[in-house]
Amino acid sequence: MFSLARTGLRGRIAVATTVAAALGFTAMPAQAADIPGPDEIVMSQNVQHVLNVPKPEPLATTINTDLAFQGRYAYAGNYGGFTIYDIKNPKQAKVVSSVLCPGSQMDVSVYGDLLFGSVDSSRNNDSCSSTSQSATIESSWEGIRIFDIRDKANPKYIKSVETDCGSHTHTLVPDKWGKNVYLYISSYLPADNFPNCKTPHDKISIVKVPLRNPTAAAVVSTPVVFPDGGNETQPGLLVPTSGCHDITVYAEKDIAAGACMGDGVLFDIRDRENPKVIARTTDPNFAFWHSATFNNRGDKVVFTDELGGGSGATCNEATGPNRGANAIYDIVNKQLVFKGYFKIPRHQADTENCVAHNGSLIPVKGRDIMVQAWYQGGVSIWDFTDSANPKEIGYFERGPYATPLAGGFWSAYYYNGYIYGTDFNHGLDILKINDWRTNSANRVKFDLLNVQTQESYRTWGHHH
Repeated sequence: MFSLARTGLRGRIAVATTVAAALGFTAMPAQAADIPGPDEIVMSQNVQHVLNVPKPEPLATTINTDLAFQGRYAYAGNYGGFTIYDIKNPKQAKVVSSVLCPGSQMDVSVYGDLLFGSVDSSRNNDSCSSTSQSATIESSWEGIRIFDIRDKANPKYIKSVETDCGSHTHTLVPDKWGKNVYLYISSYLPADNFPNCKTPHDKISIVKVPLRNPTAAAVVSTPVVFPDGGNETQPGLLVPTSGCHDITVYAEKDIAAGACMGDGVLFDIRDRENPKVIARTTDPNFAFWHSATFNNRGDKVVFTDELGGGSGATCNEATGPNRGANAIYDIVNKQLVFKGYFKIPRHQADTENCVAHNGSLIPVKGRDIMVQAWYQGGVSIWDFTDSANPKEIGYFERGPYATPLAGGFWSAYYYNGYIYGTDFNHGLDILKINDWRTNSANRVKFDLLNVQTQESYRTWGHHH
């Protein structure tokens, strides 16, 4: 989700694109009869709604964000902190604990006994009792928080690391020896009156976390992604490029894909502390490059366009199928080759914020299938095996909110047989897909899933 928190505007923006024509859908206007009733749940025949777990009381008034998984636990970020769920039996999933520690967005990842949370809203200090304070004040803090989660019922906040322009999102990158993890920090929107976030920025911050001594975590490098400036002049950009919004790494293959506001970027990350840009592209239909997903072979990448920053109603006929969508690129000779767009085929009401957002691969051998969140557009399951002709194969959504209010699904990820979705306001939704194209994924078990840290699933069975 796009953030203007540092400027005090608290705006949010999101976008997505699709090839409705390729799916066989014509551009018919959304009829009132086609829109579900307020909060009415609708889904395709191959999708089951297993359970909804409402937000716990301490975080009831703040919105849910990203998800990470480890063993029998799911970890959900929230603008007010994070929640740990026990999902050993997904049909009876329950809250283990929630931590009140405000600071958007609290994008989360987990590794061993550690949880990392991103803070991209300027605070008066790094504590969990901090309050908002202007980024024009040099003592203001934003960056990464580190928690010890050995005791799931009582997580402990052990360390903070300040990063330039905060941490809108972060991506966990293991080293090759199991001694450290790195956090690639994405941040943007600098201003010359922000002492810790001056123009032009155009960089990422890399935090090194020694696993045996995590309180020694520190920034070790700040590689500049756009030494000559990024895409700043294209008509229709949400904001000019000044950094990256999110990065996905495929550590085994030493590559990463950066969704960098006005630019899509491919990195070589063999040297974890010094990633190198090897390809860069722009798209006249993209307003805000938001996130990226590789296929399992690592020869494709899906980028999302968060048109409208997450608060816009962009899944309507007026926006069309090629904006606020996904773009599928094949990776050919280390370059990005555009192949097609995908956008959900169901028009949403003009009151519903809807755009392409966070998703993950479903581990199906020989096919490229994703599950993805679309805010109030719901959860979509789609196949991009044919890069130029992607198609939706399942969905789950709720009708427009009864009262005007931004909402819907922030993230929707597949983990060990189930789909988990964080809804802004409704809490954690657990879904199950029963489809011949995806059922083989039930045999793939992961012990750890940070979606922006992709791992191959060539090993069928238990996976570390």
